[in-house]
Amino acid sequence: MSRRRAWAELLRLPALFTVPGDALSGAVAAGARPGPRTLLAIGSSLCLYEAGMALNDWADRAEDAVERPHRPLPSGRIRPSSALTAACALTAAGLGLAAGASRPALAVATPLAATVWAYDLGLKHTPAGPVAMAAARGLDHLLGAAATTGRPRRALSSAALLGTHTLAVTAVSRQETQGGTSLPPLAALGATAVLARVVAAGGRREEAAARGGPSLRGGHSQRDSLWGGPTPAQALRTALAATYAVTAGRPYTHAALNPSPPLTQRAVGGGIRATIPLQAALAARAGAGLTALAIAALAPLGRRYAKKVSIT
Repeated sequence: MSRRRAWAELLRLPALFTVPGDALSGAVAAGARPGPRTLLAIGSSLCLYEAGMALNDWADRAEDAVERPHRPLPSGRIRPSSALTAACALTAAGLGLAAGASRPALAVATPLAATVWAYDLGLKHTPAGPVAMAAARGLDHLLGAAATTGRPRRALSSAALLGTHTLAVTAVSRQETQGGTSLPPLAALGATAVLARVVAAGGRREEAAARGGPSLRGGHSQRDSLWGGPTPAQALRTALAATYAVTAGRPYTHAALNPSPPLTQRAVGGGIRATIPLQAALAARAGAGLTALAIAALAPLGRRYAKKVSIT
């Protein structure tokens, strides 16, 4: 039991629930329904994400010995060589699953894996760190589009939105152990407000679906326009955007008012958890209501496990 918990801490199990929504929202943003190849993309994403987690602790083992002596590696519960081996094996598995999905998926997964390793081994403590992390999340979103349709470019706009959120969270995380100024959480709060507004406003694909008639994938129907009421798709998109704004915005506000390490860590955790409603909102923005609901259903599972294992 102790060994399993150590690995759950190393791999940050609650954060794992933020991963499937990348590929799912990427698939629908590219104009397709999730299918078997999307599942392979999800498997690839999960492997590469966890590879990054294991590699992160391996690379930071000396720093963690001072700032986080309770972590699995400095506490001796997991050997550094085991963490590095896991990172290599998970990376290979992630690339293999992407190759099994399609060549376009492998073409996206390869730079994704390279970005993960570059971030953990060199970029993390540089000004390029948050940008690299944002690029990794955006590429993970494109991986779902590439695996499902072979046309990842159609998901570039939603990947940029998801990457912007990740950029904000990563900027805040850089001062979570020692605290700092109010500027990063304030900037993250502003970014969250802008992203929520953009996502709630809808997208071109939903507007196109609306011209085809009323459905959960569409926007205004003729009847809705006459009566002036929102469609179920609009209501869902707005609710998910609001959930995202509250989930991320509340802890950002607390950290901005008092940028202490505990509140900053809560802000980072809130930002990570907010990834799920943002992914769901992006799926709803693409007109895929059922996929959005499926992604949103991952949030309670993440909260449940976050009570047992730290998400940061």
